Amino acid sequence: MAVLEKIRSKTVFLIAIIGLALFAFIISDFIGKGRFSNHTPNEIGSVNGEEVPIDAFRQQVENATRQANGQVSSIEAAKYVWEQNVQQILLNQQIEKLGLSVEKDQILAILAKTPLAQNPQFVNEYGVFDANKFTNYLATLKNTNPQAYAQWKMQEDAIIEDAKQRMYFSLIRAGLGVTNTEAEMEYHQEKDLADISYVALQYSSIDDKSVKVTDSEIQDYIKKHEKQFKQDAYRNIQYIVVSEKPSQTDIETEKESLLKLLQPEVVFNSKTNKNDTIAGFAKTKNIKDFVDRHSDVPYDSIFVNKDNLRSSYADTLFNLPVGKVFGPYEEDGSLKLSRMIAKQPGGAVKASHILIAYAGSQAATPNTTRTKEEAKAKAEELLAQAKAAGADFAQLARENSEEPGAVYSAGDLGFFSKGAMVKPFEEFAFNNAVGTIGIVETAFGFHVVKVTDKAEAVNIATISRKVDPSEATINSLFSKVTNFEMKAAQNPKEFANIAKKSELSVLRADNLHKNDDQIIGLGSNRSIVQWLFQKDTKIGDIKKFTSGGNYIVAQLVKQGEEGISSVQDAAPMVKPILIREKKAVILKEKAKGNSLEAIASANKTEVKSAANLIMKNPTIIGEGREPKVVGAAFGLKQGQLSKPIDGENAVYVIQLTSATVAPALDNYKTYAETVEKLRTDRAAQGILKSLESTATIKENLSAFY
Repeated sequence: MAVLEKIRSKTVFLIAIIGLALFAFIISDFIGKGRFSNHTPNEIGSVNGEEVPIDAFRQQVENATRQANGQVSSIEAAKYVWEQNVQQILLNQQIEKLGLSVEKDQILAILAKTPLAQNPQFVNEYGVFDANKFTNYLATLKNTNPQAYAQWKMQEDAIIEDAKQRMYFSLIRAGLGVTNTEAEMEYHQEKDLADISYVALQYSSIDDKSVKVTDSEIQDYIKKHEKQFKQDAYRNIQYIVVSEKPSQTDIETEKESLLKLLQPEVVFNSKTNKNDTIAGFAKTKNIKDFVDRHSDVPYDSIFVNKDNLRSSYADTLFNLPVGKVFGPYEEDGSLKLSRMIAKQPGGAVKASHILIAYAGSQAATPNTTRTKEEAKAKAEELLAQAKAAGADFAQLARENSEEPGAVYSAGDLGFFSKGAMVKPFEEFAFNNAVGTIGIVETAFGFHVVKVTDKAEAVNIATISRKVDPSEATINSLFSKVTNFEMKAAQNPKEFANIAKKSELSVLRADNLHKNDDQIIGLGSNRSIVQWLFQKDTKIGDIKKFTSGGNYIVAQLVKQGEEGISSVQDAAPMVKPILIREKKAVILKEKAKGNSLEAIASANKTEVKSAANLIMKNPTIIGEGREPKVVGAAFGLKQGQLSKPIDGENAVYVIQLTSATVAPALDNYKTYAETVEKLRTDRAAQGILKSLESTATIKENLSAFY
């Protein structure tokens, strides 16, 4: 009984350890096939007939959204989770086909490599993980704490899923070996060199308008390359946006309100039963209280120099005499009224420093081993160097300062006012003349400090108010949008013209898909996308939306359904390809001749040369990437003239002037490893893409998100 009680007392602790130990081994959530929930007819989708239950899926989306700290929308999280589910199911289906399984001893072997194996309860007298002890613990746990045991079983299932995937990819990798011949080929593709002379007849020499491409030619191209033209359903819209912005009347009203603050205010004093006159912004002595009562932004007592005065009116504000007021003026979406409170000659200092940290100082890193005495000695050494004739303080800072970013800033701290730096640093900077160099000790370490400049600093009090649209303005904007919506709905084909007459700009958003969240120009607007893909939404339909203080009236202007792209949709991509092909035919005829010189002369161009071409990087300097041309060069004999080659940018005729074959190696192991790694890296994604391309995948995200 004592043992059982001990086990019970440690159950939660051990389960936590197991969970942490397995975290590194588990690459995905336990999604599987809905093992722990009853089947419901509500599915988010299916993969090769295997359904993904909506309840489990929703939980995964919530978890993903929570982990992203609200940085992604629900639909974005849902798309991510869906893709993970699809990949997991496809892998599981392949694993099942292959009959891969994980036995008990394999699970125990995996556990032996985790921190769990170091738990004293599960090791023998030699400190080695004892599988029997762990198995006995689980047997006891099953009888004494079924809930904890169920948690373990979920962890065990996850281990099994992960182990199966590892076995599957191991089988894949086993078939990716590289022969010595392949490694040798890789070596020669990288090291063999070719020099050529060539004539290039540029495609751009023929005007695109002179080459005709018909719809039937585009259609034929689509049929030959159907895989390239598979498309998801899409929608195109045009829309107008009206923002709830303050009118000029609203702005002028707020300006008048600010100007009133300059005047004294008469208020009744209930204590004295008399009227008191309270000084306005221009004369008040209690500036902090006045600003805090009337401004959206509280009073800031910090003195700043001109460089740190963050305002487009910096020159005007900095030059205000003490006591004078400037404004109202518009800035950063607010109306402002500013008063010069005080000026301090030399109130801002500019300095540079070299920071030397020591173990225990605030600037120390885990790698800092220098003692305080050693840091001081280092600082004194740098001080002597900095004071030497012709010394470059900036370079000394780049090479020696342990301040993060010193290599870029060269230790320059810019201008700062009192209160911005720690006290010892501040006192040195403000109490010494420009050019002074010395050592200052702070909690961060030792600083070699150079005072580089001093400037006048000012304190400016500013009343800042964001101008919101008035009720009258909002009503007016709403009426404008509503009137436009009604007129456009009556005559949908005149959407753009009606917008123009209403002094509204028409914007477009194309290729919106059913699971999209973002719309260019509108940001996140899931409701518009959902409306576009409703069954009863037809081309020409119009609807009004509100989002983020904006009124939007959108119209569906084009739609395409899932399948093969139409000629119209594919034309922007296909037409340039066909034009180039037709140009190539024309230029190949012009490129016929017995020599490069003859071809160049006939086409009023010149013979060019290119050296050190390699197969690994088939680029010709001055021409760009030309794999066909470079490949052809290595297939020619020295002095041999090629046939016309339709390259990426031109039609080429080349002549091999020389070729250098790299000497054979005794061992091509390094190249074999390079090729194998490249194959392995590509394999995982390639397999998943291949499985997805041949699978029957149905998703219904848009119905739920």
